[in-house]
Amino acid sequence: MPFAIKRIYDDTHPDDGQRVLVDRLWPRGVAKTAAHLALWLKEIAPTPDLRKWFGHDPKRWSGFCERYIAELRDNPEPVQQLLDLARHDTVTLLYAAKDPQHNHALALKHYLDSLPTQR
Repeated sequence: MPFAIKRIYDDTHPDDGQRVLVDRLWPRGVAKTAAHLALWLKEIAPTPDLRKWFGHDPKRWSGFCERYIAELRDNPEPVQQLLDLARHDTVTLLYAAKDPQHNHALALKHYLDSLPTQR
């Protein structure tokens, strides 16, 4: 499935396809009109408790991924929304975190990519 990830602070590009913000909180300094979003899917973000526990600590990355995937499995509706969008176009998952190697959008992309093709 055509999923990509990108920081919301990066420039938009025609190859982004459907741009979906997957953060629970709106990113600082980004005007809503400038974000060019197809969707703000707050419901797919990690729960506040999980986000606080992780604290963007790379040492907790593995545990975070396991717990976040469990949350995604318990909350299939927003996952299905992304799968439905991806049937028609590339979906770029947008996030605000500074670390490109340890953020929930990356974990989400890996999870989505692991699902059977729904086409």
